[in-house]
Amino acid sequence: MVGARSSTGVMPLPVFPSPRALGALQRVLLVALLTPGMLVAMVAAFPALLVLPFLKGGTERCIKLLAAQTKYLRTLLTGSRPAP
Repeated sequence: MVGARSSTGVMPLPVFPSPRALGALQRVLLVALLTPGMLVAMVAAFPALLVLPFLKGGTERCIKLLAAQTKYLRTLLTGSRPAP
């Protein structure tokens, strides 16, 4: 029963998940919060990736854009891994 007192008059502490479970939950929430932002950035960059290669200096800008997206994804996925 929630809020019930024990026979000693002291309220029992609620059961908290283990630190390992909290770490897993943290990783899931991190990926869940950051993934939509990354998807929006990728969808917004898609037209640029189609047009930029045909412009002067566009190939270099495409490479920089893809490198930035790759770095962001790598950081997102590496940061969501459990510690060994």
